[in-house]
Amino acid sequence: MDAATLTYDTLRFEYEDFPETKEPVWILGRKYSVFTEKEEILLDVTSRLWFTYRKNFPAIGGTGPTSDTGWGCMLRCGQMIFAQALVCRHLGRDWRWIKGKRQMDNYFNVLNAFIDKKDSYYSIHQIAQMGVGEGKSIGQWYGPNTVAQVLKKLATFDTWSSLAVHIAMDNTVVMEEIRRLCQSHVPCAGAAACPALESDVLYNGCPEDLGLRGRLPLWKPLVLLIPLRLGLTEINEAYIETLKHCFMMPQSLGVIGGKPNSAHYFIGFVGEELIYLDPHTTQPAVEPGDSGCLPDESFHCQHPPCRMSIAELDPSIAVGFFCNTEADFNDWCQQIKKLSLVRGALPMFELVERQPSHFSNPDVLNLTPDSSDADRLERFFDSEDEDFEILSL
Repeated sequence: MDAATLTYDTLRFEYEDFPETKEPVWILGRKYSVFTEKEEILLDVTSRLWFTYRKNFPAIGGTGPTSDTGWGCMLRCGQMIFAQALVCRHLGRDWRWIKGKRQMDNYFNVLNAFIDKKDSYYSIHQIAQMGVGEGKSIGQWYGPNTVAQVLKKLATFDTWSSLAVHIAMDNTVVMEEIRRLCQSHVPCAGAAACPALESDVLYNGCPEDLGLRGRLPLWKPLVLLIPLRLGLTEINEAYIETLKHCFMMPQSLGVIGGKPNSAHYFIGFVGEELIYLDPHTTQPAVEPGDSGCLPDESFHCQHPPCRMSIAELDPSIAVGFFCNTEADFNDWCQQIKKLSLVRGALPMFELVERQPSHFSNPDVLNLTPDSSDADRLERFFDSEDEDFEILSL
């Protein structure tokens, strides 16, 4: 049973606090004790960007919906997992949001990328309209894979973040493909107009140095999204330990999943319960104030997060990871390999060096905004949930 009693379209919540337990609380790669670090846990949760249903925003497409209540929950979860990648990219995992404290410009740059207007990189408007190319009409519910594919396309326009987005298909992560994608020497479109790229480019994790330019390949920060189906109608319990370990990795971006009309953004676990942010609250769309500053309190969940039994998780999910440097990616690969040795933990996906010969089509690399990849992807992977490859014992 959910730990929250929720009255939709209001902000009246009754939330259970964290249980008094010796079990550690894991939030996106960080380990906490309920007894000694409860404030730190809540501050970490509150600092995540929380995107919910909104109403009275500009009509999508000029004449479409002005609210996403009832259909936009998975789109909002996609925004949350991607916003966490941008926070790690521009602010760092240790960054915290404190109510009333003036935040740095990069924070507002991240937040503005998700505001409900047509020219924000990852707005509900952009996701809904880009989804038409994935066969989803505006106002239609998305599965985890569809929102991942759409976010990958939208990221190609975000030259400020300059991310490499890889979606691992067929339950297989191919290391060679990711290295080829992240070590690309091709500058992103519009780089000349993007001062952040001048100062923030990393060469294998080192700040840019002209002496390094000729010796080290450029590593674009990686957002890795892995759509999975962990059972037919309910999660196969053999995957539960593996899923928990994903939240324990420092590269964790969390998990998006849920059933139609009740998608959630899972950010951690305690014992046998998942911890998540729930988008099913309708708030008014936010406009910049007279000073031009964006009121941001409604984008942070300022109460204890929701919890649910892991066994109740819908088997259709997408797991996310962020590797800012090549060293981060190599470390992630080592952790995944070690995880395969954990007793009682069935691997959720396969990690291989090169693309297996049975793949019918490679993942699309180095997408540009005018790429017509949707048709190629559709040939071997339909975006509807029921067509996920089923993992079994």
